[in-house]
Amino acid sequence: MATRDNPYGAFNFLVRLGDAGGEDEIVGGFSDVSGLDAEIEYAEYRNGNDRQNAVRKIAGLTRVGDVTLKRGLIGDLRLFAWLTATGDGAPDPRTVTIILLDEQRQPVCRWMLSRAQPKKWVGPKLSAGQSGQVAMEELQLVAERIDFESD
Repeated sequence: MATRDNPYGAFNFLVRLGDAGGEDEIVGGFSDVSGLDAEIEYAEYRNGNDRQNAVRKIAGLTRVGDVTLKRGLIGDLRLFAWLTATGDGAPDPRTVTIILLDEQRQPVCRWMLSRAQPKKWVGPKLSAGQSGQVAMEELQLVAERIDFESD
C-alpha cells in the first residue's frame, strides 16, 4: 500500500467468496461490508512476589467479529444456498477476501477471512409505500481468522 496524503475512499471494493467445492467463486457486487474486526482477550496475572503492585497482561485467544455483507437482491441464489447447505449439515468453509480499490480501481489492500461460513441471511424489507427503495439482502459471516495485507 503506497503512502499518500489523502485516505482511500471506502466505496470502491470487491468481495470474493472463495470457491464452492470446485464451483466458481462468488464475486459479489456488494454495497456494504461491515464488521471487519478482531479482538485479543487478555488474562491478568500477578506473581505473589512481584515487586510492582500491578498485574501483567498475557495475550490469549483472538476472536474475529461477524462480518456482514449487503447487496441489492439480484436473483442469484448462491448466498442463500450456501446458508441452506450449512444448515443442512454440509458446511463449506471458504476464504472470503475483501479488496479495497483506489480511484483507478486498482487493488490497494485486502482482508482475508479464513474458514468463513454463513451465520445469518436477511431478506429484503418489502413496503409498497416506499417507492425508489432497493430490495436488499444481507449475509452475516463468521470466520476463524482475519488477515490483512497491502498490495
